[in-house]
Amino acid sequence: MAVKIRLSRHGSKKRPYYRVVVTDSRKRREGRPIEEVGRYNPLTNPKTIDLDLEKIAEWRNHGAQVSDAVAALIKAAEEGPKAQTEVKKSKKQLAREAEAAKAAAAEGAEE
Repeated sequence: MAVKIRLSRHGSKKRPYYRVVVTDSRKRREGRPIEEVGRYNPLTNPKTIDLDLEKIAEWRNHGAQVSDAVAALIKAAEEGPKAQTEVKKSKKQLAREAEAAKAAAAEGAEE
């Protein structure tokens, strides 16, 4: 039996969340899995990655193949949470802030 560790999509239209499942590769994506080993929600901020790495390692030792998406999730889970990224500002926003800073500097110079 060819066993794979892959994502199973759940949730409503345009609101997906995924379960990381161990399943027979010949079964359909939402078919009955052998075992659920984690969850992934891309809609939360930061993205929620909840994996049982011990179970995944056990299944891999038994010969289960990992899909590319699950391999990326495993790598992200092992690295841990990322540091907060700074929000990029548009050119218009940067120009407004520069003008506001000039205006504030001009007011400070007049007094």
